[in-house]
Amino acid sequence: MSHLSAPAVRCRSVGAWRLHPGHAMSLRPKQPAVLRVYCGRVWATLGQGAEVGAPDDGGDRFLGPGEVLVVPAGASLVMEPVTVPGDRGPVHFDWSDASAAAAPSRFDCEVAAPARELRSSLGHAAVALTRMVFGLLGYSEFLVAGRGRVLSPLESLRS
Repeated sequence: MSHLSAPAVRCRSVGAWRLHPGHAMSLRPKQPAVLRVYCGRVWATLGQGAEVGAPDDGGDRFLGPGEVLVVPAGASLVMEPVTVPGDRGPVHFDWSDASAAAAPSRFDCEVAAPARELRSSLGHAAVALTRMVFGLLGYSEFLVAGRGRVLSPLESLRS
């Protein structure tokens, strides 16, 4: 866990929210939500709300970078940073609706994304081809050197 002891890495601003050491945050979503930790570790306590069905949904959890916690509607979430000595950096995280964090569909993954990549690649290839043609046209006077035009004294010495 070298990222916890390196303050330089912790200073990068990632995620939409920050929670500084020594502070706690309480959230109660009206719709299912997702907590995603980007930097640092948090101690999250998930309490059961009226709509939370399974008794195993509540309790304490420790979340690190890249970990996600789905918070059901009506549940209460209290979280605070877990720090190591000398670590003063905040925890960076995002809090969003669960519907916005849904996985992309199979069509998006297998058809739409490759189509966007292909369109981008073809655009880059067209730009490269255009630049190459203009570059070759710029060298056309050197390609026909000595064929119908008088060479300068310096050009005649090169050949």
